[in-house]
Amino acid sequence: MWFPGFLGILVALTVFPAIWLIVFFQTQGESFNFEVERGEFEKLLVVYLDIAKFILTLAGGGIVLIISSTALASTKRLPAAYASPLFLLAMSIVYGILFMPFLALDYEGFRNRQNPYRRSSYVRNQTLGFSTLTCFCVGYAWLIVAAVKG
Repeated sequence: MWFPGFLGILVALTVFPAIWLIVFFQTQGESFNFEVERGEFEKLLVVYLDIAKFILTLAGGGIVLIISSTALASTKRLPAAYASPLFLLAMSIVYGILFMPFLALDYEGFRNRQNPYRRSSYVRNQTLGFSTLTCFCVGYAWLIVAAVKG
């Protein structure tokens, strides 16, 4: 049952439902009415997508840097302690990649007045966004600890 990376997988797969529960209960009774004419949604969309792109770039760069530096090392083998934090960084990319198109899709539906921006979409988007950030931060912190110990 225990193998290199198991704890990282467990943490990454626990982050999403934990954040979903937090966002779900924090948003009960709130209104999600945006005005198309005032551009409220569009302002948030640009900021959220820029933050997501920045995190994805840093996470992808971290993965490539760790793996490429291992390839140049004398052992040419990645330390097992790096498996969990690298999995968290990879999951931050997965969550971020899911976050961006869902947010854009919801914006397009809202903008064209085909679909109102509902609480369920808000909870999903916030959960994906914060899961991206959480996996990124925890993954990098864990990677630092693993590198210092190793």
